[in-house]
Amino acid sequence: MAPEQQKESKVEVIKRESRFLRGTLKEALQDDEAKFSEDNVQVLKFHGVYQQDDRDLRQQLKKEGKDRHWIMMVRARIPGGVLTADQYLVFDRIADELTDYGTLRITTRQTIQLHGVVKDNLKETIRRINDAMITTLGGCGDQVRNIICCSAPGDEPFRGEMREDLLSLVDRLGAKTHAYYEIWLDGEPIELEPGKTEEPLYGDVYLPRKFKVAMTPEGDNCIDVYDNDVGLVAHIEDGHVTGYTVLVGGGMGRTATDPKTYPRLASPFAYTSRDKLVDVVTAIVTVQRDFGDRVNRRFARLKYTLDRRGVDWFRSEVEERLGYRLDAPRELVWHNASDHFGWHREADGVSYLGLFIPQGRVKDDEGVRLKTALREVIREFRPTVRLTTQQNVILSGIPDEQKAAVEARLREFGVPMPWELSPTRLGAMACVALPTCGLAVAESERVLPELLPQFEQLFADLGIADAGITLRMTGCPNGCARPYNADIAFVGRTLGKYDVFLGGGSLGTALNEKFADAVPFAALVDVVRPVLEAYARERQVGEGFGEYCRRVGLERFRSTEPALS
Repeated sequence: MAPEQQKESKVEVIKRESRFLRGTLKEALQDDEAKFSEDNVQVLKFHGVYQQDDRDLRQQLKKEGKDRHWIMMVRARIPGGVLTADQYLVFDRIADELTDYGTLRITTRQTIQLHGVVKDNLKETIRRINDAMITTLGGCGDQVRNIICCSAPGDEPFRGEMREDLLSLVDRLGAKTHAYYEIWLDGEPIELEPGKTEEPLYGDVYLPRKFKVAMTPEGDNCIDVYDNDVGLVAHIEDGHVTGYTVLVGGGMGRTATDPKTYPRLASPFAYTSRDKLVDVVTAIVTVQRDFGDRVNRRFARLKYTLDRRGVDWFRSEVEERLGYRLDAPRELVWHNASDHFGWHREADGVSYLGLFIPQGRVKDDEGVRLKTALREVIREFRPTVRLTTQQNVILSGIPDEQKAAVEARLREFGVPMPWELSPTRLGAMACVALPTCGLAVAESERVLPELLPQFEQLFADLGIADAGITLRMTGCPNGCARPYNADIAFVGRTLGKYDVFLGGGSLGTALNEKFADAVPFAALVDVVRPVLEAYARERQVGEGFGEYCRRVGLERFRSTEPALS
């Protein structure tokens, strides 16, 4: 039976009956419950909110006969990750005043998450974010989410043109429902003209699943453009954007127990001029809206629609909606995919500083008061704040005569400069995982700092410390830290155990493959060691670790895996 003939999923029913994302959220915010109903939980996602609980407290609370400690994660929509100094400081204050943890989390979608917002503080949190001219609508849910872009600033014309194109996409593809203003900002309901709808693009059931769009200039893959439903690669000539190669069908998510699910890199699809870009991406979104799987959410992403029906069919559908034939995609060349760390010229007399944020968590620790440091530097020097998709921060617009003072203030709070850290550490990423993510089956953010020094030492011992080997860790197979195109990835399988993936690449253009199943945390280094030792002996000139793995194959190493305990 075809998906469109089967019974739609429960989430589809909830969306349709939500009255364009209203549900009963307004009423629920006034009751005495510490949590929202399951139907409202689904609607909340569209408003940038996930209901969670502190999983560190579950067992003790259960022993005491108490309910879970219910908390919310609030995710903003920050197109391209660009914030003014004042906007960043709003998030800093909210974290201190309205959350349990007092920290900020920079995500791989180039935005900020606030963890530990209790229900009674939720409306005030969203109101303050909105007062800073930022929304949470579109942070999560079955819609086009925060559109990401290479975060490097500069005075070249193409950077301003890309920003202009990104904001045009945000305007066209963002949800239009008035529910957000009615629920969170006490706005009055509006009366629509006859025949008009609140959501001319999405309709009353929105998209089958989340939809991710990314933009970067050719040559710089710092955002992992191939991991997105739609990737837009800008072609630059004489400093200006001439057009974009469009990639379609990327996505990292998979289910460990279902071999029919898989990560996928986006496929080259078409080339378009700047003036047609918004129409082309809109047409792609509407085809997915109309033909994506609304029965089984595991297979509802664009990658499955493409593989089920074929790229040629998909292109025909897009062209029919556009009314013209699409040009063939252009060949792409990539030079690097690392983040923009350190000092760089931005314009005459102006520089930017790329700072490393360990696991994307902005917090104060003993010895490194990172949250305080950023707050004080941003308050004093007023830089533009740019969040990166590798969970780091760029402070831009700093006059050259202030560089030494900025650096001194950061060091005052114990913040190391990027050039003092290893490439292994700078390139590593982890998802949030425990204790807040309800999907996590293993630790990630909290244990990666324990693992990194072991790999730093191993790489140094083998003479491959500067080989640019990327290492990523997630607490479940959903792939929020983009593990499946890393050189080395550890994907949570159950508490304390990880599936090991090897053979991606530092440019983000190749998938890795599973090398070992359910490896205990303590054995992760030993499992990978034989492959790294062989790479150190046998690599060709300029050959990356992922390239080596794909060239020689991993089968020869599986028989030499150390015994696991």
